[in-house]
Amino acid sequence: MNETHFRKLERMYQRAPVNADEGTSLTVAEGTATLDVPISSESHHPLGAVHGAVYFKALDDAAFFAANSLVEDVFVLTTNFTIHLERPVSDGTIHAEGRVVNDNPNQLIAEAVAHDDAGNELARGSGVFQRSNSELTADIGYE
Repeated sequence: MNETHFRKLERMYQRAPVNADEGTSLTVAEGTATLDVPISSESHHPLGAVHGAVYFKALDDAAFFAANSLVEDVFVLTTNFTIHLERPVSDGTIHAEGRVVNDNPNQLIAEAVAHDDAGNELARGSGVFQRSNSELTADIGYE
């Protein structure tokens, strides 16, 4: 696979408006992606732990970029994603690792697991991704 493609995906992630203030770090390789998400008190629910939406985004992003690492011409779309929340976390960093487990012409299936700084499993998820009609271009930050 193309290292240039992986770096362009990483820059596309960082340039997306939804990721502008997160301070996250994404690394993409062939069929895999790792994402580190610093935890902020702004992401806490009333009991002082991270809201499930943060877990979902970390897992979906890791699985998504693992899938898109294998597709060099178009943006992939998440068509289904299932998440299992296992353990709360309040501080530190969420470390999510995604990997493609099935790659075929019609869809890609990727899984992701999130851990805390001590290596405890926080959540896991799996998703189905398909090729879109949207080309990977500089207009969407792929440069």
